[in-house]
Amino acid sequence: MPATPPPAEAVDHEFSFSRADFDRVRQLIYQHAGISLHDGKHAMVYSRLSRRLRDTGHRSFASYLQWLESVTGPQGEQEWQEFVNCLTTNLTSFFREEHHFHALAEDLKPLAGKPVRIWCCAASTGEEPYSIAITCHEALGGNAQVQIVSSDIDTNVLNTARRGVYNSDARGLSQPRLRNYFMRGTGANEGRMRVKPELQRWIDFRTLNLMHTQWSLGEPFHIVFCRNVMIYFDAPTQRKVLERIHKVMRPHGLLFVGHSENFTEAKDLFRLRGKTIYERV
Repeated sequence: MPATPPPAEAVDHEFSFSRADFDRVRQLIYQHAGISLHDGKHAMVYSRLSRRLRDTGHRSFASYLQWLESVTGPQGEQEWQEFVNCLTTNLTSFFREEHHFHALAEDLKPLAGKPVRIWCCAASTGEEPYSIAITCHEALGGNAQVQIVSSDIDTNVLNTARRGVYNSDARGLSQPRLRNYFMRGTGANEGRMRVKPELQRWIDFRTLNLMHTQWSLGEPFHIVFCRNVMIYFDAPTQRKVLERIHKVMRPHGLLFVGHSENFTEAKDLFRLRGKTIYERV
């Protein structure tokens, strides 16, 4: 039998953090971002939100959470964003789950010479949308009409993505791709690299909460990457998001999902087309 995590009250903390506080955090992040936190996330919640308590001058989680729910106006909007930023998980790399990019290159070929619209639902720090852009460049050429909408709920990681600056030893990039699509830093920027402007011009980074009922995303998408996002949602939330994704895709558009995500029960929306790749019905 797995060990039951200790109650939050039992741990010696800098800030007062009760089980009731943890349950309140779970409720608030679920309401605002659809994220379901299980009991094993006590330590993670404490570690990440403690920074906000220090920055805002609160001495207990109860005090901070009461203030969070009462503060209004621009300050309130900003703090809710900080709260969400703290509790989102951003694990990514270039060409992660590489088989998807081989499949994407093949799926792009019939679209040669046509405007192509792709949505990356979880841009994180940018490695995924830039990997998509590199694949588009290799498959369609530099003069292709490509628009990649890259969204995330976390404003901090989006700022990193927009800058497009990474360590030059970043995982997942071959030497030819490093040469073709990145500029190496010199002097004080030694060991860093920046995405070339001709790649960045295809990407529109924007903040988007998948829980919002209205998505202003423009024309329907040929392809959507929503990888390793749904694992943080419960089944009813997954269904709602899938229905909304379905509405913003072209008929027979392709949905790329994470290696541990399975949506075969949503056969009225998507049918399995390949390894963790679904086709819009």
